[in-house]
Amino acid sequence: MKKVLLYCLLLSPVMASAQQNLVKYVRPIIGTQKMGHTYPGATVPFGAVQLSPDTDTLSYELNGKYNGEVYKYCAGYKYEDKTIVGFSHTHFSGTGHSDLGDFLIMPTQGKLQLNPGIADEPKSGFRSAFSHANETAEAGYYKVKLDDDHITAEMTATNRVGIHQYTFPKSDDSHIILDLMSGIYNYDDKTVWTYVRVVNDTLITGYRQTNGWARTRTVYFAMTFSKPFKAYGQKNFDKTQAYKGFWRKFDQTKNFPEIAGKCIRMYFDFATQEQEKVQIKFALSPVSQENALMNMRTEAQGWDFNKFKTQAQADWNKELNKIKIDAAEDDKVNFYTALYHTFINPTNYSDVNGEYKGLDQGVHKADGFTNYTTFSLWDTYRALHPFFNIMQPSRNNDMVKSMMAHYDQSALKMLPIWSHYANDNWCMSGYHSVSVLADAIIKGVYNGDAQKALDACIMTANHRNYEGIGDYIDRGYIPAERSGTSVSNTLEYAYDDWCIAQIAKKLGRDGVYAQFTKRAGNWKNVFDKSIGFMRPKLADGSFKKEFDALSTHGQGFIEGNTWNYSFFVPQDPSEMIAEMGGAKRVASRLDSLFSMHLPDEFFADTEDITREGIIGGYVHGNEPAHHVAYLYNWVGQPWKTQEKIRMILKMQYKSTPDGLGGNDDCGQMSAWYLFSSLGFYPVAPGSDEYALGSPAVKNAVLSLENGKTFTVEALNQSDKNVYVSKVLLNGKPLNGFKIKHADITNGGKLTFVMTGKIK
Repeated sequence: MKKVLLYCLLLSPVMASAQQNLVKYVRPIIGTQKMGHTYPGATVPFGAVQLSPDTDTLSYELNGKYNGEVYKYCAGYKYEDKTIVGFSHTHFSGTGHSDLGDFLIMPTQGKLQLNPGIADEPKSGFRSAFSHANETAEAGYYKVKLDDDHITAEMTATNRVGIHQYTFPKSDDSHIILDLMSGIYNYDDKTVWTYVRVVNDTLITGYRQTNGWARTRTVYFAMTFSKPFKAYGQKNFDKTQAYKGFWRKFDQTKNFPEIAGKCIRMYFDFATQEQEKVQIKFALSPVSQENALMNMRTEAQGWDFNKFKTQAQADWNKELNKIKIDAAEDDKVNFYTALYHTFINPTNYSDVNGEYKGLDQGVHKADGFTNYTTFSLWDTYRALHPFFNIMQPSRNNDMVKSMMAHYDQSALKMLPIWSHYANDNWCMSGYHSVSVLADAIIKGVYNGDAQKALDACIMTANHRNYEGIGDYIDRGYIPAERSGTSVSNTLEYAYDDWCIAQIAKKLGRDGVYAQFTKRAGNWKNVFDKSIGFMRPKLADGSFKKEFDALSTHGQGFIEGNTWNYSFFVPQDPSEMIAEMGGAKRVASRLDSLFSMHLPDEFFADTEDITREGIIGGYVHGNEPAHHVAYLYNWVGQPWKTQEKIRMILKMQYKSTPDGLGGNDDCGQMSAWYLFSSLGFYPVAPGSDEYALGSPAVKNAVLSLENGKTFTVEALNQSDKNVYVSKVLLNGKPLNGFKIKHADITNGGKLTFVMTGKIK
């Protein structure tokens, strides 16, 4: 049962800063029901460990082809499933592709089974049936009853250590299985090699190397039990290994302390008393087994599970208390769940001594910063990193430094595109690291070498053999014959080039500014004035004749259609409006976008777009049009921005397991919610301006890292009063529907006077 919080938002800053228990508003399972892209596990803010249940083990391939069903398991957990196969230590939050799922652990009792079995018959393997009625998911804590084995599983975490607690029945045949084969988006041969060393009867170390989304990924571990196991063993399921060497002289299946192979599952046997608790600490390292053990001994001393849980939830409360809101109860759940999602990724990728594995596969030490990974930049440059520049500037500064370290270690001399675990998986388009760098530099967040950062941006943007950049430089667009996403790539490069120009302007590099300002106008080269849409252009300069404006597949765009992408000129909305025929015509086009019907057939071949994420023809469940509702401000109809924002907030974000209209994409969907609930949004990261909308909160106090507070208040707030009659900044009327970054970071109050009538 929820209890109404007594908010202190209108009291003094000292009283307002008192920490409240906001963890109770977080719903980790809120996500996309059809896509299954959230996980309800245990992690701390930006933690290296994301310990969570996995509900099935589908293969990435089926009969030699891509298995579309695996897409539902990007996070490992699918709410509709009725069985759990185990608890693994690494997960992505809300991505449209996947990897990870390392080191799956499953407690069992009775007859030992080393195969997961099938979902329809959970007792056919080591998986277990479970019920949501016996499941608890909170920030930093997860609990579930495993019905088939009568075991209660609980877990929490530190930054680099997963903490398990399993309550067993009385049995002489209790087991804990360590599955080194399991993984998300798994397939035969994904696991390159695993190694396990049994140090003693409570301590095991090892590593796992995989070839997946990340081509060369090695994760080291140290695992320790709270009580000695009485026996242990392993089975190697690899049927392809021809050469087995002379290790065959040993019986490696039972009580043998050094195990290596591709397809290994281990087991550890215990005798347990009724309701006996067996705990596990499982530490990760990107560098070595020794470092994993060091991480464990530094972060997770002792066996007080409740202490670890309390600390994890205190860490979450500290972060959640950076923004305190007064709003309806459901809105509080949505808001703090969104805030939780934004503070999961990127993830820490270094050991307690600062060491991490670099892109060159060598060991490096982060000097003066924390190294991060999990950069889903095509998504997160839009709102997540700008949100960090307000609420997590020190962390975002470290994230930019991590991107620069990536560049330094890159043999290609490119900033990251989509990077994780000392790899770039090159997913999606654009070179949006430059947007993150620009936004941090323009807003004064980055304290590193800005000149070097600009040089890295220029090198990345001039890498001619990467996804059409050579053609883009030579022609000002990417020909349709060269790329299936020629239009969206051209548009995204043009925006990124504008970001580079903004850095150059700030640093006084006039030649670079002129060059990239010109490149930022390349969007015009794929705009067909005759139809008013962005359109694929051929190498001969003519527009492609076969063209469907509604289709999201095969029309030159990645994960979207031209109705959404034609508005993607965030760097220059005014010029875009002029090219499209003026404010009146563009306003009508925006109206049509939100009111038209997009039949299912037009997104049937695009996994990341589903009916739940669509309003009219506007696809909110995917990112390319996230700024579009704010464009009404540029056509003189700000009341429509206000109306549409409040509609999107209500329709696309709900406090239910299927509450998101699209996958969260490492926090981007949630960051959009947070900004829009607060009443402003970064239409063009790389600028110091935010467009104003219609806040959904009654009041919010942002506790900034510089010690100042910024308050948003919405007078006369209600579900009907979605329009803004007046905006005050520190008591003075604000002309124009925008504010600057300094208006926020300097502290003060932004007041919206709300009304039910269009103003």
